[in-house]
Amino acid sequence: MTESLNFFDKTPIRWGVIGCGSVAEKKSVPAYRMTAGFEVSMVMRRDAEKAKDYALRHRVPHWTTDAKEVIENPKIDAIYIATPPDTHRFYGLQVAAAGKPCCIEKPMAPTYQDSLSIHEAFKSKNLPLFIAYYRRSLPRFLRIRQWLDEGLIGEARCIHWQKTKQSNEMDLSGSYNWRTDKKVAPGGYFDDLASHGLDLFAYLLGDIKEAHGVASNQLGLYSAYDAVTGAWKHKNGVVGSGSWNFGAGERKDKVEIMGSEGKISFSVLDEAPILLENASGKQSLEISHPVHIQQFHVENIKRHLLDNTTHPSTGDSGLNTSWAMDKILGNL
Repeated sequence: MTESLNFFDKTPIRWGVIGCGSVAEKKSVPAYRMTAGFEVSMVMRRDAEKAKDYALRHRVPHWTTDAKEVIENPKIDAIYIATPPDTHRFYGLQVAAAGKPCCIEKPMAPTYQDSLSIHEAFKSKNLPLFIAYYRRSLPRFLRIRQWLDEGLIGEARCIHWQKTKQSNEMDLSGSYNWRTDKKVAPGGYFDDLASHGLDLFAYLLGDIKEAHGVASNQLGLYSAYDAVTGAWKHKNGVVGSGSWNFGAGERKDKVEIMGSEGKISFSVLDEAPILLENASGKQSLEISHPVHIQQFHVENIKRHLLDNTTHPSTGDSGLNTSWAMDKILGNL
């Protein structure tokens, strides 16, 4: 199979889902089900009772506990991998070997090297690979990109993001959470949350070409890092910095893009207004997310597979984000 402007010549495109946990409940799989021309035909989860329950509640006709039954099923056209990051490479390589398009949940993999393996496997077969960095498709952030493209803050100069949150009950109790297990997410919540922002910044300002940082486990509550500080440079010369602390006394999510003639302020993860400030004054916009937050991301997958469009979040862009994350964590 080779990728073309129209990868499929007929619909519906039948999707199989590997992993149907929390992200698949509201954020993603319902968006696949509601997209015209898509069907969710089969789901997989290792726990049979939970897999069956999910399939019944979401009206998916088939379920299994064996991923190969989904990946190698001739009646499944494309695969969505919604498992924790440590299995993305394992399942991703199987999907590439089966010759099927794939969307992988973010982050692409726990390390840049694993992400590179996935990327090369799909690239070698000219297969579409999408990464679920859905913020690239959300109207809120498309408006910010429009403001930048229109030069409403002049030339962008620098970007800074401060993201903090308190430790939660799960952190304090010692209960298992893949987001704090260094074998799954070496950067801890940084891998899960900061990846969204770094990928979004690359979309708004161009690929990240230089990056470095420091990471620490300050609280000792779990094995992964809980405090990270980083700096980076985009290909257009814009410089960036960020501080992420997951044991702070307050919750904060603030980004500022400073330009030669103004600034844009917004949140990456919180549903807060976006603010434009320049010589014309201040403009604040509230743009709500869709009920199923991956709706526009999934619709863009459909356009990529069926029409003459390119999805904003592919294996190429996801690989750049993985590289930047590993550089900030000091793994490269």
